[in-house]
Amino acid sequence: MTHFKSALYLGAGLAAFATLSMPAHAQDSNEDESRTLQTVTITATKREQTLQDVPVAVSVVDESVIEKAGIVDLGDLQSVVPSLRVSQQQSSSNTNFIIRGFGNGANNAGIEPSVGVFVDGVYRSRSTSQISDLPNLQRVEVLRGPQSTLFGKNASAGVISIVTQKPQFELGGSVEGTVSNYNGYRASGIVTGPISETLAYSLSANFNKRDGYVEDLGDGADTNERNRWGLRGDLLFEPTDNMSFRLIADYDEIDEICCAAANVINGPTGAAILALGGNLVAEDPFSYEVAYNFGSENLIKNGGLSLQGDFDLGAFTLTSITSYRTSDLSTNQDSDFTSADLLGRKSDDVEIETFTQEVRLTSNGTGPLSWMVGGFYFDETVDIENQLLYGDDIRGYIDILSSGLLTSLEPVIFGVAPGTFFQPGQGFTEFYGQDDTSASLFGTVDYDVTDRLTATFGLNYTQVNKNAYSNAVSTDMFAAVDLNAAAPFITQATAGGLLLQAGVNPTDPAAVGAFAAAYPTEFATIQATAAGAPGALQQLQFLPPFLNFPNAVEMGSTDDEDTSVTFRLAYDVTDAVNVYGSYATGFKASSWNLSRDSRPTPSDYALLAQGGLLLPNLTTGTRFAGPEESKVYELGVKGAYADFAFNVAIFDQTIEGFQSNVFTGTGFALANAGEQSTQGLELDAQWNATDNLLLSFAGTFLDPVYDSFEESASGDISGQKPYGVPEVSTSTSATYTFDVKTYDAFLRADWQYEGPSDYFDEPANQALIGEQKEVSTVNASAGLTTESGLSFTLWGRNIFNDEYITVAFPAVAQAGSISGYPNQPATYGLTVRKSF
Repeated sequence: MTHFKSALYLGAGLAAFATLSMPAHAQDSNEDESRTLQTVTITATKREQTLQDVPVAVSVVDESVIEKAGIVDLGDLQSVVPSLRVSQQQSSSNTNFIIRGFGNGANNAGIEPSVGVFVDGVYRSRSTSQISDLPNLQRVEVLRGPQSTLFGKNASAGVISIVTQKPQFELGGSVEGTVSNYNGYRASGIVTGPISETLAYSLSANFNKRDGYVEDLGDGADTNERNRWGLRGDLLFEPTDNMSFRLIADYDEIDEICCAAANVINGPTGAAILALGGNLVAEDPFSYEVAYNFGSENLIKNGGLSLQGDFDLGAFTLTSITSYRTSDLSTNQDSDFTSADLLGRKSDDVEIETFTQEVRLTSNGTGPLSWMVGGFYFDETVDIENQLLYGDDIRGYIDILSSGLLTSLEPVIFGVAPGTFFQPGQGFTEFYGQDDTSASLFGTVDYDVTDRLTATFGLNYTQVNKNAYSNAVSTDMFAAVDLNAAAPFITQATAGGLLLQAGVNPTDPAAVGAFAAAYPTEFATIQATAAGAPGALQQLQFLPPFLNFPNAVEMGSTDDEDTSVTFRLAYDVTDAVNVYGSYATGFKASSWNLSRDSRPTPSDYALLAQGGLLLPNLTTGTRFAGPEESKVYELGVKGAYADFAFNVAIFDQTIEGFQSNVFTGTGFALANAGEQSTQGLELDAQWNATDNLLLSFAGTFLDPVYDSFEESASGDISGQKPYGVPEVSTSTSATYTFDVKTYDAFLRADWQYEGPSDYFDEPANQALIGEQKEVSTVNASAGLTTESGLSFTLWGRNIFNDEYITVAFPAVAQAGSISGYPNQPATYGLTVRKSF
C-alpha cells in the first residue's frame, strides 16, 4: 500500500505539473511542424483515433518498437506493457494473460480467458490459438479494464488487439533472418503488391527453431526448445472508393519439447525417487538441468479464415467480420518431472472449432453526435481426450511411501493378492466436451456537450448458452476403495503387524499388556501409527472415481445473460491536455471445469446422496464457475506536447465471481471468488530529451485483495492478497538514434521490474517455498539501416541473466515437494532484415 500511495502522489504530481506548467510551451510552438514524438493511432475503439484523444486506459506498441525491442510473440509484450503479465506454463499451448492482476484461462479448455485476444478483429478464444509468432505486425493495442461495450466477447479484465499490415497497392516487402544462441534460427518474409487496380495481396511465412536450453539428464531430449512455423495469405479488394473486402487465411504449427519444470523444494518423497533408482535435480532450478524419463511433446495446429467487409454508406459505415478457426492440441508430458517412471503417460488432446460473426455500424457525421452499434455471434465446439496413467515404478514408489503397509493389507483387509493395486497402465481416461453459443448487442454513443466536453454512453447485452459433458473412467482400483468403512480393520491390522515385528503376539492380551507396560513409548508409537494408517492410505488415492455428467441431478448446461454499461466524461483542459472520468462494467459467462477435479457442488452432492448416485471417495467441488461481473471506476489525465507525452490513470476495479483455476497436484480446482478487487495507478510518459534521445517510462502500482473468497481450493482466504500479482511493475527504456555516415543507427535498452509476489494462495505451500517472486530484467539492442533498406540488429534479452521462478505448483504425487518453471536465461542474436 505504501508503494501504491507513493505512485498515486507521483502520478498526481506529474499530471498537475503538466497541466499547469506546460500549456504555455505547447501554445508557443506550432505542434504540426515542431512535434518530434510520433503520433500513435488506435482502432480498438472501433474508429481510428489518436492515442491521446482516446479517453481509455490503453497502451500501444507499434511496429518501430516491435522491431527495435525484438518482440516476436505475445510473451515478449510484457517487457513494454507493465500492466500486462504473460506466464508460460506446462506446455507450449498454456499461456496466461493477466491485466491489472486479473486473468485466467490456461490449463483448462473449459475456461475462456478474462483477457480477450483479437487478431485483426477476430476473437481468439484460447491461448493455444494466440501464442504463435506474431506476423507482419503494425501495432498491438492493450486496453485495460472491462471493454464489453466495444467487444462482443469476454472483455471482463481487458483486451489485447493485434493489428497486422494490410496489403499494399505498391510492390514491396521484406525478408528477415536471425541467428541466436542455443543454435537458434529464425526466418520470415513478406511480399505485398497489386494484382489489379482494385485487388492487392500479401503473402508471409515465418520459421522459428532453437535448441532447448534445459538439459535433460534422463532419457528425454533437451527441453524448452522452439520449433514453429506459419503461413499467411491476405487479399484486399477495393472495387470502389466506398467499399473494401479483406480476406485472410493463416495456418501455423508448433512441434516442440516443452516445458521444463524444475524441482524447487525437495520434500520427503525425494528419497523414495532415489531409492527406486530414479533421479531428480534437487533444489537447483537455475542449473537448467532436469531428469525425466521422456520428453514433454507438444504438437499444436492452428488455422483460420476471415473475411472483413467495409461499406461506406454516407452517414455511416457498415462493417462485417466473419471467421472460422480450428485449433488442435496434442501433448504428452512426464508430469512427475523425475526420471522414475511414476506416471507413464499424461496426455491432453484438445480440438476446438470456432465460428464468429460480427456486424457493426459506425457513424461518419461531423456533428456533435457520433455512435457505433454492433452485434456479435459466437459458436464453438470443444472436444477433449485426456489420459493419466501410472508408469512401471509406481508400485515400488507406493511400497516405499507406505513402508510396505499397503502390500501387507492387500490380502488381509482388501481381499486381493499382494501387488494388485497401483499397476502400470492404471489411471484415468477422460473425455469431455462443450458447445458454446452466444450472442450480444453492443454500442457506444459520444456526444459533444461543448467544444471541449464529451459524454459517452455504452451498452452491451449478452446471452450465453453452454452445454458440457464428461465421460471419465478411473481404472485405479485402490482409488475406489472406501477407506472410511475399512478404517477400524486397517487400524487393527496395522497395530497387529507392528506388534508382530516387535515380537509380541497381538492376539494375546497379556502379552500386549506386558509390552505396553515395559515399553510405553514404543507402544504409544505403534498406537499412533495404527490410528494414522487409514489417513495415510487416503493420501495415496490420487485418482478417485469420477461421477460423469449430465446425470439425474446435474444437467450439464448453463444459461447466462448480462447487461454491461459504460459512462464517461472527457474534457479538453487545453489543446494539449485532457482529463476523463469513467464507470464501466464487464461480463464473462460461466466456465465449465473440464478436468478430473470436476466434482458436484455441495447442494448437488446432497441430492445425489438422496438418489443413491454417489461413488466411493467422491467429494464436493465445482462442475462450473458462475459468471464474472466486473466494474471499474477510473480517472485519467492525458497530455501531448511537441516533445513530451504522458498518461495517468487511477482506478478501482472489482470482479465479482472471479473464476479462479488452481492446480492442486493432480487436477485443477475451479471456483468463484466472492469478490476480488484492485486499486491502482498506471502512468506512462515519453520524452524526447534531445532530437536523438527518447526516454520512456511506464509503471503500474496495485493494491490487490480477495475481498471475499471463502471456498477457494486453499480454504477461506478472504482479505488475502492474490498470489502472482506484484504491487509494483515498471518498464523503463531509452532509445538513442544517430547517423553513421549515411546509415541510420540506434541503441536501445529497457529494464523491467516486478516487485515481490507470492507463488501460492495456499499458506502451507507458500511456507514451503519460502520466498517470493521478484523480477529485474534488462534487454538491449543496437542496429543500423543502410540507404538500400538493409538493416542489422544485434539484440539481447535478459542480458544480465536475472533468475526467478515464473510459476510454482505442488509436485505431482509428491507431497511436500514444489516444482516450478525457471525463467528463460540470457538470449542474444543478430537479425538481418532487407526491405524492398
